[in-house]
Amino acid sequence: MAKRSSLYIRIVEGKNLPAKDITGSSDPYCIVKVDNEPIIRTATVWKTLCPFWGEEYQVHLPPTFHTVAFYVMDEDALSRDDVIGKVCLPRDTLASHPKGFSGWTHLTEVDPDEEVQGEIHLRLEVQPGAQACRLRCSVLEARDLAPKDRNGASDPFVRVRYKGRTQETSIVKKSCYPRWNETFEFELGEGATEVLCVETWDWDLVSRNDFLGKVVIDIQRLQVAQPEEGWFRLQPDQTKSRRHDEGNLGSLQLEVRLRDEMVLPSSCYQPLVQLLCHEVKLGMQGPGQLISLIEETTSTECRQDVATNLLKLFLGQGLAKDFLDLLFQLELSRTSETNTLFRSNSLASKSMEAFLKVAGMQYLHGVLGPIINKVFEEKKYVELDPSKVEVKDVGCSGLHRPQTEAEVLEQSAQTLRAHLGALLSALSRSVRACPAVVRATFRQLFRRVRERFPGAQHENVPFIAVTSFLCLRFFSPAIMSPKLFHLRERHADARTSRTLLLLAKAVQNVGNMDTPASRAKEAWMEPLQPTVRQGVAQLKDFITKLVDIEEKDELDLQRTLSLQAPPVKEGPLFIHRTKGKGPLMSSSFKKLYFFLTTEALSFAKTPSSKKSALIKLANIRAAEKVEEKSFGSSHVMQVIYTDDVGRPQTAYLQCKCVNELNQWLSALRKVSINNTGLLGSYHPGVFRGDKWSCCHQKEKTGQGCDKTRSRVTLQEWNDPLDHDLEAQLIYRHLLGVEAMLWERHRELSRGAEAGTVPASPGEAPKDSLAQLLRVLQDLREAHSSSPAGSPPSEPNCLLELQT
Repeated sequence: MAKRSSLYIRIVEGKNLPAKDITGSSDPYCIVKVDNEPIIRTATVWKTLCPFWGEEYQVHLPPTFHTVAFYVMDEDALSRDDVIGKVCLPRDTLASHPKGFSGWTHLTEVDPDEEVQGEIHLRLEVQPGAQACRLRCSVLEARDLAPKDRNGASDPFVRVRYKGRTQETSIVKKSCYPRWNETFEFELGEGATEVLCVETWDWDLVSRNDFLGKVVIDIQRLQVAQPEEGWFRLQPDQTKSRRHDEGNLGSLQLEVRLRDEMVLPSSCYQPLVQLLCHEVKLGMQGPGQLISLIEETTSTECRQDVATNLLKLFLGQGLAKDFLDLLFQLELSRTSETNTLFRSNSLASKSMEAFLKVAGMQYLHGVLGPIINKVFEEKKYVELDPSKVEVKDVGCSGLHRPQTEAEVLEQSAQTLRAHLGALLSALSRSVRACPAVVRATFRQLFRRVRERFPGAQHENVPFIAVTSFLCLRFFSPAIMSPKLFHLRERHADARTSRTLLLLAKAVQNVGNMDTPASRAKEAWMEPLQPTVRQGVAQLKDFITKLVDIEEKDELDLQRTLSLQAPPVKEGPLFIHRTKGKGPLMSSSFKKLYFFLTTEALSFAKTPSSKKSALIKLANIRAAEKVEEKSFGSSHVMQVIYTDDVGRPQTAYLQCKCVNELNQWLSALRKVSINNTGLLGSYHPGVFRGDKWSCCHQKEKTGQGCDKTRSRVTLQEWNDPLDHDLEAQLIYRHLLGVEAMLWERHRELSRGAEAGTVPASPGEAPKDSLAQLLRVLQDLREAHSSSPAGSPPSEPNCLLELQT
């Protein structure tokens, strides 16, 4: 049994931000920090005071985190980035609103005295005396203090205050993980009610000392001769009066939702999983449809989450194709018009979207990646709508002439025809690259639609059904928003965005089989019609080959893929491994191409070169960040592992940005989460000379000075399936609609007594529904007997953040 916490974050947009550049604008981006640890950086939106990001993330965290903060920054090329403002959400506030936060909230000023982090280790004891008791406070050490100096560290000391008397520790130079081991004593008066204040400061020679945080302790709770010892979280100084800048720094639109789940052992979920799998295996031939009943009782706002959870559950059971086939049949049974087929946000549509992202993302990258990269690199001005054309000057050597509108339109059409033709050619060649399970699912979809709508007048309907998912819900969104599909690291500028939008429209026209309705919407797309008509023929030929896969071929393809270790993550990194006592400089990092699979972390000189294994996956003990002062970069991570003879080793790898750093850390932590001997502590510095740079310890193999963060990971499309968590999420959803399920059960019971039988294929019989309700009752009792107690059903409240 384990408690899992996850944080869903959507950074939508900002408005009315202050201008930070001399041009009267800003280049804003967002940094998301959990307990002052940067985990997400959005793309920069250039030259705007009202940026739109629209970026979504899901972060898995330990249940003990305290706050999540959003910092809006202004990027500067030649100086430090400016801080515009921040929004801070405590964990307790998020936990009290299970439906989360949604809406606009004002940015507040970033006060240095509130930007504190880390913990301090104290031992407190009240000792009896002949005349009066004495308070003994031992300041042992601190960890993860905020770096306040330019060298990426601090010079911390501690100031202990009680009843007007102040004592200070010595100063530890250049460390965010200082050790003092100093003890102070204070005389306690009779019935003392004062508090003990322990403040941490960064010493500065020529300027005022920087505040690092404080701990306030109520003396009355300490008992005589019973010492208390532990780590105390440093708190900000909130005694100063705050400046009221609300509204002056702009606003940020956010969606944030915290979900805590107590996941039971696998055996507890087996009855629920077996019941749902049995329904899927029976399909439309079964006595009833619990899947259809789940769709009926699922609201629109949570349908995507439910569809994703069900899809992942059945994918783990090897029944994803059967589950989707059942949904296809259910939707076809209630559809009479071909032009509305799979156009609504039904469970079938949402499940298929999730399926393509989970099973087909690597395929999408292979097909679309080169085309998207070319669009970004060319940066050509493209426009087909005459009402939006901007006439530009062209020419060279000082000989300029105005470019006519007709020339702009013709050049734009040529550019788009080239991109569309390249995309369709790449798609036509990609049949064998498409995953077998995706091909088999499209085969089932094609067959079911052809059976439902036979006849020559419906010849294109099966093809349109396939393209409604492949083109309209998968390829086109990826073309319009390549960053959201991990095709690019940055958002497109306005010119490139327009090119991508027009290309996506052309792909949609091809996917719609060039119907008169699609042509009539935007007549100015007419210059692309020859390429669109040719593309329709290419696409139909591609789909015919795509769905031409038999059961034997499907199994052979799956068997071939299962013998290969698919890359979990790959990309260029800079490597440095410590050897001896020599100094570690950033110049000693060497660029290599790394591959992480479920077996090992390996590298090569180039993506196509021969690979050399660096670390066996089973030998990894921790993957953590390295503090900035060690190499002069905040984007370095360390992989701690054991070599073949069991000796501890460390590989230092440098990434190019905070997002890449967190993605690699997340991938390494996920693939090694079940390793034996994972470390609970580590050194965030390097062993230089005869001591660690972080805490100045001289013992190289001693216990680390900071705790590891193996549970902090980012959710990615290629994450390993977590069957128990998916089952728990489905149970949580069913628990929320249990009243509706009982009402339906009573209706069916009354119908059975009256002698009526459910007629439509979407109606579940009483016995299947009764079995589901019994399973929910058993799971509720299992949660009640767990130490955390029963999880409450989610209230229908959403906390609005309003300006």
